[in-house]
Amino acid sequence: MRLTKNVLATGVLAASLVAANAQAAVSAADAAKLGDTLTPIGAEKAGNGGDIPAWDGGLSQVPAAYKGDGIYVNPFANEQPLFTIDQSNVGDHADKLSPGQVAMINKYSDYVIPVYPTHRTSGYPDDIEQETIENATKVELVQGGNGLANYQNATPFPIPQNGLEVIWNHITRYRGGSVQRNVGQVTPQENGAYSVVKFQDELTWRAFLTDFNPDEDANVLFYFKQAITAPARLAGNVLLVHETIDQIEEPRRAWVYNAGQRRVRRAPQVAYDGPGTASDGMRTSDNFDMYNGAPDRYNWELVGKKEMYIPYNSYRLVDRDLSYDEIIKAGHINQELTRYELHRVWHVRATLKSGERHIYAQRDFFIDEDSWQASVIDHYDGRGELWRVAEAHNMYFYDQEVPWYAIEVLYDLLSGRYLALGLTNEESDPYTFGVERASREYTPAALRRAGTR
Repeated sequence: MRLTKNVLATGVLAASLVAANAQAAVSAADAAKLGDTLTPIGAEKAGNGGDIPAWDGGLSQVPAAYKGDGIYVNPFANEQPLFTIDQSNVGDHADKLSPGQVAMINKYSDYVIPVYPTHRTSGYPDDIEQETIENATKVELVQGGNGLANYQNATPFPIPQNGLEVIWNHITRYRGGSVQRNVGQVTPQENGAYSVVKFQDELTWRAFLTDFNPDEDANVLFYFKQAITAPARLAGNVLLVHETIDQIEEPRRAWVYNAGQRRVRRAPQVAYDGPGTASDGMRTSDNFDMYNGAPDRYNWELVGKKEMYIPYNSYRLVDRDLSYDEIIKAGHINQELTRYELHRVWHVRATLKSGERHIYAQRDFFIDEDSWQASVIDHYDGRGELWRVAEAHNMYFYDQEVPWYAIEVLYDLLSGRYLALGLTNEESDPYTFGVERASREYTPAALRRAGTR
């Protein structure tokens, strides 16, 4: 199903409040650049005259070998790295890496960055691109940046004026409307030993519900349900989230079903730096999807735009011929299986507001211009020391016109451990797009029905 419904989705719909607190959208003259010198979602169409090519619509041709079964084949399988960045030459390339990436190379002799030719594969459905163009002159930040006025699905700020608008583009980016996925998560010990926690996730945007009503739950962006399917000691536990847009006006609604107790309870800790599900303390709630949730605890600075080597077209990491043992290694994933390309990214710095609490005092985001996906995030502790490094191994789901992640990883420089989420190599039915869900399936009562062993 392609989205054609206009959704005024904000937690702050009152006209007087919008007038009082809104930050202006861009002019019609600026918006006219979209589809002209800018792509329909706001990236620079032109290349850089060198390694970054011009955008020509993304990867529009589905590989002939793809069977339409959610098991994605690599359209660039025959390409070889142009060069590899390692401890011997990292200084020559540090200007195109984040401090966290440099730290990982310096910490591990086998942490290398293979750099391949750049392919700007990301694209979106026509209606999503059209809604993005319309958003440019309509959508405004309200409530100090914690809400969106006049928002319809798609990218709210294709021509961002500040760092917070870039972050909202990541939070709200299109991920197919309604999707179910079966994925694995691991948190290896320092020696590389690990066990797999398996999830069945469901993600449905409100406008994709079969019983969608624009007058109900107008502050909800999407519904998310995550059931643990393995190991047996955790199987049957389920998390349900109603993701509100303005989480200051109305905090995220979250419930958990505990299979052992056969109880549903509210879960207010599923936010900010609350512990991530079954993560062994290796990530916070807002580390999921690289970053999610309310942005109110940070000040957001748009540092600028830069060229950077980021994980991209990472189809090797979903190869069904690979086992998890071949991917998961001590200290980090097997970097020989990764692919990095030179792309333009938005650099946004988040610094913790005075009086607010979070285990990360600073976060530096590097967000891909073609997809609005956070691709690398460096996390700093309260002493200002680099602590954790997140990398999203981007790939394009070409049959669905959806940029997303093959896997996301979060490395802890201090403990030598890490978390990898989104593994699908050993999972059946990894991705199913276009699933049909009704609002009644995302209620606490439905949560209990779903939470049976």
